[in-house]
Amino acid sequence: MEAISRDGTGKPGEGKRMCVVGASGKLGRHMVRQALDLGYEVVGVCREQSVGKLAEFEGRITVIPGMTDDRAVVARAVNGCDAVLTVLVPWGVNHYASGTAQAVLDHARPDARLVFSCGWHITRDGKDVYSRGFKVYAAVFGKLAKLARVVDVDDQVEACRRIFASDTRWTVVRGSDLEEGESQGLPVWSRHVGDPVLASNMTRRVDYARFMIEAVDDDDLVHEAPAIVGRLTPSALAHAGGAA
Repeated sequence: MEAISRDGTGKPGEGKRMCVVGASGKLGRHMVRQALDLGYEVVGVCREQSVGKLAEFEGRITVIPGMTDDRAVVARAVNGCDAVLTVLVPWGVNHYASGTAQAVLDHARPDARLVFSCGWHITRDGKDVYSRGFKVYAAVFGKLAKLARVVDVDDQVEACRRIFASDTRWTVVRGSDLEEGESQGLPVWSRHVGDPVLASNMTRRVDYARFMIEAVDDDDLVHEAPAIVGRLTPSALAHAGGAA
């Protein structure tokens, strides 16, 4: 079905420019695909060695190769963009995620809509409630990954701290565990992990991308950090039944 804009004509992205920072990853490619379907002009940023992963979009998007924490690369990519969707990946131990976030915050247009992705482990106000298993896994994985110099989860926390302190028009979308598969529809969300609606802890990756895209035009999500879960998961369906 063709997407219709809010005024009832055309596609909602027509005449608008969107940058996807981290476009070559699985989530990034879903966002690029959906943005194109909605009529956006798309600019994708990815590491030079990953450009080949965007081959399916050749001739349809502008690709800016480079590290996503490279301020010059980001400045070039976000120039003139109405929206910037950023995959916050905490690769290595050189502040990659926080460098990426800061570059976007500093160089995006003042009125641009900024949407960032991260995991449930990020908390904005300290009111999230995590299971003991989740906390143990996060602590052990985080320590081992940092020792191996592969991932620095603390840097993603720092990246989000900077975003939360910003006066830009941001949203931080906190994803549950992810799975592949056909769309189940727009995920449901809560302000806090621990809410029963999120108990299933599973979202289709294609739907995570959809939430990121649709957040661009949802002013209610400005300065929110929604934690999401798949619309057809048992916990989401139980919540919908209780709300009926």
